[in-house]
Amino acid sequence: MINPGAQQALKSYQTVGAHAQVAAADPYKLVQLMLANIVERLAVARGHMERGEIARKGEQVSKAIAVISALDSSLNFELGGEIAANLHDLYEYMVLRLVKANADNNLAGLDEVAALARNIKDGWDGIATQVRSTAAPAAATP
Repeated sequence: MINPGAQQALKSYQTVGAHAQVAAADPYKLVQLMLANIVERLAVARGHMERGEIARKGEQVSKAIAVISALDSSLNFELGGEIAANLHDLYEYMVLRLVKANADNNLAGLDEVAALARNIKDGWDGIATQVRSTAAPAAATP
């Protein structure tokens, strides 16, 4: 078991590392980090739910909902068109599902939303790679 002082130092180190990643992130990487954060928070919430730690579970679910809401509010419907509208509907569903899963202590609801977030992230990972590979030669051209 890690002593409390070491745990606090580890948390501080992780926080600094996370802030550094966000500060250095391009928009694609930032979305990837946010989606990964949702998955991570839901995994932690799942553990709290399994152990009957209701308040801690609620905190993690609330934080996941906040990240989903931030992603939703960043959608550009003018540029994104149908894709943005579909993502909006999906994010709305994810939030509703999490609220219900939290209230009912339903593991399946957490797992469903985590799977949706992973699927979105997988798609986003592919888009980011494609955009970066096509944008790099253009950026290098004087």
